[in-house]
Amino acid sequence: MAPEGSTVNKQRPMKSLVSAVIRFAGDSGDGMQLAGTQFTDTSAIVGNDVATLPDYPAEIRAPAGTVAGVSGFQINFASTDIHTPGDRVNALIAMNPAAFKAHIEDVEQGGIVVVNEDEFEKVNLRKAGYAEGYNPLDDEKYTQRFQVYKVPITRLNAESLKDTGMGSKDIGRCKNMYALGLIYWLYERPLDTTEKYLTDYFAKKKKLPQVAEANIKALRAGFYFGETTEMFASRYHIGKAAVSSGKYRKITGNEAIAIGLVAAGKLCDKQIIFCGYPITPASTILHSLAGMRNYGVKTFQAEDEIAAMAATIGVAYAGQIGVTGTSGPGLCLKSEALNLAIMTELPLIVVNVQRGGPSTGLPTKTEQSDLLQALWGRNGDSPLVVLAPQSPADCFDIAIEAVRIATQHMLPVLILSDGYLANGSEPWRVPSADSLDKFEVKHPTKSEGFHTYTRDDKLARPWAIPGTPELQHRIGGLEKAHITGNVSYDDENHQLMTELRAAKVARVADDVPALEPHGDRSGDLLVLGWGGTYGTITTAVDRARAEGKKVSAAHLRYLNPLPKNLGEVIKRFKKVLIPELNTGQLRIIVRGKFLVDARGLNKVQGKPFLVEEITQAIDLMLENKWGDREFLMPHHQALSLDDQDLNARLAAISQAASHGESEG
Repeated sequence: MAPEGSTVNKQRPMKSLVSAVIRFAGDSGDGMQLAGTQFTDTSAIVGNDVATLPDYPAEIRAPAGTVAGVSGFQINFASTDIHTPGDRVNALIAMNPAAFKAHIEDVEQGGIVVVNEDEFEKVNLRKAGYAEGYNPLDDEKYTQRFQVYKVPITRLNAESLKDTGMGSKDIGRCKNMYALGLIYWLYERPLDTTEKYLTDYFAKKKKLPQVAEANIKALRAGFYFGETTEMFASRYHIGKAAVSSGKYRKITGNEAIAIGLVAAGKLCDKQIIFCGYPITPASTILHSLAGMRNYGVKTFQAEDEIAAMAATIGVAYAGQIGVTGTSGPGLCLKSEALNLAIMTELPLIVVNVQRGGPSTGLPTKTEQSDLLQALWGRNGDSPLVVLAPQSPADCFDIAIEAVRIATQHMLPVLILSDGYLANGSEPWRVPSADSLDKFEVKHPTKSEGFHTYTRDDKLARPWAIPGTPELQHRIGGLEKAHITGNVSYDDENHQLMTELRAAKVARVADDVPALEPHGDRSGDLLVLGWGGTYGTITTAVDRARAEGKKVSAAHLRYLNPLPKNLGEVIKRFKKVLIPELNTGQLRIIVRGKFLVDARGLNKVQGKPFLVEEITQAIDLMLENKWGDREFLMPHHQALSLDDQDLNARLAAISQAASHGESEG
C-alpha cells in the first residue's frame, strides 16, 4: 500500500516470497530497535507470522561508531507458521560501517544489503576498525557476493526535512524512519500503522507536533525514494499466514510474563505485588507491571536484590502473591533469602531472565547457564520448583502455572526465562477469560486443629494470614519441628523435614502433564531441549523428518520436578542430543538421572542457535561422528575436539588477535 497521493510504478516487478529475514543495524542512537519494532507491528497487522531477535550493545553507552556500539533488530516474517527469527539474513540495512562490519557475514549469498552511504567516510571507517584507505563498499568480495545498494540516507533525509525548521541534530534523528520507509516500499508494507504510532507517541509525551510530523515526513520520503529510484529491480510480496480465527497481538516474553501474572492474580482472587530491582534483561517486567495499577497490581522498586527478595517473602507471609524478577547475578544475591522462603514454605514467584555470564558477563546477550544455579545454587538441601517457558507467548501460560503451583503446593517457584525470550516477540492469540481455569486459594480461619506445619495430601502446610484471630504463628530460618513449627535442633526431625521439603517438590510431578515427543514416539534420535531453544529445535527436527530421518524432539517446560515419563521417552530412542546455550547443564542431569549417554550441542556466544547448527548436529549424530568432547565452533561448524584440536584453535585465535584486522 503506497502513501496517499503517491504514484505507484506499475512496471516494477513483484516477487512473491514465502518468508524473508531482514535485519536493521546501526549505532545504538540510530533508532534501530524502534524501526524493527515498527516493521514487526506492521507485518503482524498485515497478517504475517513473525519472530524477532533484538540485539543490544553490551555496554550502556559504547563509543559511537564502534562495533561494540552496534544495535540490531532481526525479524523473520512469513506466510507460513515459523518458530525462529531466521538463520541467514535476506536483507541487511546497515546505517554505518560498524553495523556493516558486525553483520555482513550473516547475510545470505546474493542477499540485499542497503547501506547509508553517507556514513562510510574516513572517520567512521576508522572507528569501525577498518584499515586506513579501505572502504568495504568498494571491495569486490562484498559487491560480488551481495546486492549492495548505496543510498545516501543521511543527505536525502536532511533534504526531505529542510523546511521543518528543525536543527540538524533533530533532523538526523529521523533518518531511521527514512530507512524504514524505504524497506516498507521494498517489502510492500503499509505506512499507516507507523504513522499512527508516531502521532500517538509524541502526543502522549507532549512533544512538539512538528517532531511527529517530521518523522512521518521522513518515513514517506523513504517510501517515495524506493518508488521513484531505478536502483531496485523489484519489490517483494509475502502473503498472509493461515492462522486460526481469534484476536491476536504481538507480544514479547517479558510482556507475556507480566500479563500472565495479572491474569493469575485474578484467577485465584489474589493481589500481585512485584518487588524488584532493575537488572537487564528483566527490568521490563517491572516496567510493564507498573502500568497495570488498574488491575490491582502493586510494584515496589527496592534498593537492591536482597531487599527485593526479602520484601517478596513479606508479601507472601501477608497472604498475597509476591513476585520478584532478576537475572543471573541478581539470583545469586537473592539466594540466601530465597532459602528462607523454602524453609518457611511460602508461595512466591522468582523470575530469572538469564543472560550471558559469569559475573556481569554479557548483560544484553542470551544464555541458558543458570539451570544448575536454579536447581542447587543455595546452601543445604533446598529444592524448589523450576519452570521454563519455550516461547515468548508461552511466558503467559508459564506465569499462570507458576502461581497455581506455588499457591496449591505452598512453595517458591522459579521461572527460568532468557534474554532471547524476554526481548523477542511473536503473535499471541489473546485467550478469552472463560478459557482460563480458576484455582482457589484457601486460608485457615479456625484455630481448631491448626498447626503451622500440618500437611495436606500435597504435603502443603496451611497458609494462615497473620492477624487472623487465634492463628498466631511464628516462622523463620531455623529448622522447624514437624507439625508444630517450633524451633527444633533434633537430628531425626531435621532428616524428616528435609525429606518432606524434597517430597513436596517431587509431588508436584503428579500435576505435570506427560511429555509428548514432537514426531514419532520412538526412533534413531531424540533431540531434547528446554527453554528458548524450542523453536530452533522444532524447525531442525521438522526438516530432518521431511528428509525421512527417524528424528523426534521433546521439550521440557518443567525442569524440577521433571515429567514422570521422561525416562520412558528417552529409552525409546537409540540416541539423545541435548542442545543448550551453556556447556551442558541439562545433559549432566539427564546422564546422572537416567544413565543414558546423552550428547550435547553447546553454544555460549550470546546468540540463540541457528537451525543449521542443530541440523548439522543431527546429521553427525545419525552418522556416528559425534565424539566425547563437544564444542560449537565459530562459523557455524559443530565439531568434536580433542585437546590437540582445542590447543590449535586457541593458538589461531591468539595469532589473529596479535596481528589485528586489516579489513574486518
